[in-house]
Amino acid sequence: MTTLIDPHNRQLTYLRLSVTDLCNYRCSYCLPNGYQGKAKPDELTLPEIHTIAAAFAQSGTRKVRLTGGEATLRQDLPDIIAAIRAQPQIESIALTTNGHQLGKKFPVYRQAGLSKLNISLDSFNPETFQKITGKNQSQTILRDIETILNTGFTSIKINTLLLREYAEATLPDALAYIKTHPVTLRFIELMQTGDNLGYFNRQHLSAAAIERRIADEGWQLRPRSPHAGPAREYTHPDFSGSIGFIAPYGKDFCTACNRLRVTSQGKMHLCLFGGVSHDLRPFLRSGDTEGLKKHLRELVMQKPEHHYLHDKKVGLITNLSITGG
Repeated sequence: MTTLIDPHNRQLTYLRLSVTDLCNYRCSYCLPNGYQGKAKPDELTLPEIHTIAAAFAQSGTRKVRLTGGEATLRQDLPDIIAAIRAQPQIESIALTTNGHQLGKKFPVYRQAGLSKLNISLDSFNPETFQKITGKNQSQTILRDIETILNTGFTSIKINTLLLREYAEATLPDALAYIKTHPVTLRFIELMQTGDNLGYFNRQHLSAAAIERRIADEGWQLRPRSPHAGPAREYTHPDFSGSIGFIAPYGKDFCTACNRLRVTSQGKMHLCLFGGVSHDLRPFLRSGDTEGLKKHLRELVMQKPEHHYLHDKKVGLITNLSITGG
């Protein structure tokens, strides 16, 4: 088995697989008017996902992250997790979710083979959370996290978007939470997309100043684990949890990129902000695992060295629900 390697000598071992564009939130930074319409009729089917899982696993993928939209809106998500878990080469299956009915659904996902959980929580303050997401769910999500932690499952990361308007209040709340909870809380810089330029200009805040601040307060940078994403994570002996930063505008963000993305319509993006997508459907419809593996080896030779966000070039991404970020 040969691991996919791009022209810049980066091993591509991490697949982000979107299983639906559908989302039930109205986040101000992504879909402020909510998702319009129903789920698209051409979403990846379970057999197609099985072909993707087999081809990528046999091509060196070791970590798969399931995203949306909101992935938990797929009723067959446990079957999707199980299909990926059936690939012996896959070491980790992660789910990114807004926490929709998580307390009820998590045991089923865990039984199917889920190994890591990322939960979006943009504020610990209920009023601020509702203002950002359009939902009054923050306390329910926090209770569900508590329930999951009490089962002994601690592979949990909380994703918090770094927004200029709320950052000053959110940071102390986040630090207070990870003081006593063994989770990783990650601040994610707002990224410009095709439809959010005004919002981006008002709300974008660099993570660099906050990262310097916590480093000055004794937090230590944790070594990056194999197949991990781009986050820089810090630990502190006085805290049960850790804190991380995903800073796409930071220096060298793309240097160690190990990711490929497939949308819920079967289009592969070599870069989140690339200008081209590649249709995998001809191989998926026929279940052609070997053909797909060969095609992947050819496609990754086109993976760019870095994105062009600094030049305001956002590629095909109109909003982050398209590929789950």
